[in-house]
Amino acid sequence: MKLQYMQSQYQRVALAGIFVILLPSFFPNLFGPLGRSYPSTFSEWNAPKPRHLPLLEGALHHQAPQRQQSDLWSPLPDQGWKPCVDSSKVPSLPKKSEGYIQVFLDGGLNQQRMGYLSSKICDAVAVAKILNATLVLPHLEVNPVWQDSSSFSDIFDVDHFINVLKDEVSIVQQLPNEYFWSTREYYGTGIRATRIKMAPSHASAHWYLENVLPVLQSYGIAAIAPFSHRLAFDNLPSDIQHLRCKVNFQALVFVPKIRMLGEVLVNRLRRSPDRNIAAGTKYLHERTGSVDKQEPGKFVVLHLRFDKDMAAHSACDFGGGKAEKLALAKYRQVLWQGRVLNSQFTDEELRNQGRCPLTPEEIGLLLAALGFSNSTRLYLASHKVYGGEARISTLRKLFPLMEDKKSLASADELAEVDGKASLLAAIDYYVSMQSDIFISASPGNMHNALVGHRAYINLKTIRPNMVLLGQLFLNRSMTWSEFRQAIQNGHKNRQGQIRIRKEKQSIYTYPAPDCMCRA
Repeated sequence: MKLQYMQSQYQRVALAGIFVILLPSFFPNLFGPLGRSYPSTFSEWNAPKPRHLPLLEGALHHQAPQRQQSDLWSPLPDQGWKPCVDSSKVPSLPKKSEGYIQVFLDGGLNQQRMGYLSSKICDAVAVAKILNATLVLPHLEVNPVWQDSSSFSDIFDVDHFINVLKDEVSIVQQLPNEYFWSTREYYGTGIRATRIKMAPSHASAHWYLENVLPVLQSYGIAAIAPFSHRLAFDNLPSDIQHLRCKVNFQALVFVPKIRMLGEVLVNRLRRSPDRNIAAGTKYLHERTGSVDKQEPGKFVVLHLRFDKDMAAHSACDFGGGKAEKLALAKYRQVLWQGRVLNSQFTDEELRNQGRCPLTPEEIGLLLAALGFSNSTRLYLASHKVYGGEARISTLRKLFPLMEDKKSLASADELAEVDGKASLLAAIDYYVSMQSDIFISASPGNMHNALVGHRAYINLKTIRPNMVLLGQLFLNRSMTWSEFRQAIQNGHKNRQGQIRIRKEKQSIYTYPAPDCMCRA
């Protein structure tokens, strides 16, 4: 009897061990970065061959005319708009604050979500202004996927943030002692009278005055959670709109270490590749200002938004064969439980509608057709590419001078930010803002933020025409010459031209006319 009992226990332990080993592969979203590492292994998909070989051959053997390249790199002409964020009223703090406003924001941000974070911070400042309240420095929660505990002060320059806004909104870094109890943990353990949980998306200023102000007046504090897209873009006083612009374009500045490392990467990108190698540059050496003076080179930043989440959610076919299709379908089902509407359409239908993310191969063909040569310095802003180097190899063949953070900086230089998705995203954002041209492979939060920020200061930003590209890549008989002409015609007015914001659109993506004035 005792022997049978021991055998039974042994079998249970063995089965439990097998279950633990297999569990991350079946439920990758439960295991953070460890689970997320499974999808990128070669066991679940075959390294894809180029899907557009005739176009690739044409791109590799064609050199754009010098005039076309010159036009491509030339700065945007003056478009008759200038930054304009000052309120028409003289800013002044209220004589008496109505209380403290807390907001709890998603932390652990990657490249896709940096713009998302900025917009929520801007809205939090605007809500505090509407309520005549004191804003507590936004709290970033630890994200369970990225495992990044970076705080607001780890990413943004707090002193600068408070100083720029000091005449309009009162901001404190922490609550006074009497409110010590008002923490994220407090609100997570029960229903609390001071928590505003049901703020509608794109709420009006009137909603906040009706629903949040009474809480402030009763308790002296209110915590709004969740807080994302909780303030409308329309029908707000002009001074509130101007304040949001001021936060986004002036108050939110990265901490010195981010700016410093970003500037080092920019300096290296503007050098010729052989000088980068010969110089054996050191971070501290460059910080002292002893970099050789020379005519700066030009570079383009490519935000290659092609991670596994993006690929799975699109429900498109990316050439990895049956194994890849099954892996993406399984991943999609685990994460979204069948709530991905795109999966109801065929790959051809999705591409015709421009709903498929561009692969590294396809974005490379787009860049080549636009006129970028194989001597272009290309900086890759991307967290993790689905398929790894095998997926990027075709892009690298077209643009061999492609760099990223790890190729430009040493391990010692990246030590302070390594493994911290928020800080790595901030570095990419900084470099993107310094580039001569920015292009994102697919629309998203970082794309939208950079499109708006670069439009605000009139920098060239190429927006891929996703519908046109989807249709062109479906045409297997198209020659390189035809493809190149169609690309150039379809992107003449997608290179940073000011677009006036329409109703319900974000002022952070379309800063005119709310954040800009006619010159």
